[in-house]
Amino acid sequence: MKTLKFKTNINCGGCVSKVTPFLNKQEGVESWEVDTSNPDKILTIESDGATEEDVKTVLQKVGFKAEPVD
Repeated sequence: MKTLKFKTNINCGGCVSKVTPFLNKQEGVESWEVDTSNPDKILTIESDGATEEDVKTVLQKVGFKAEPVD
């Protein structure tokens, strides 16, 4: 299991609910959360096989950006 972190533009509860079904059914994503109170809207993913590319692709499908951060 590894933790992936992304800077996103998921900035409100409505946005979070938009990405929820996509992240929930993304293979290899064990759990995730978005810190909308953080200025960078940090998305933290507990990955069990999902890659940074997978996450970026799934968010782009829904119209959001995700930049990996360390």
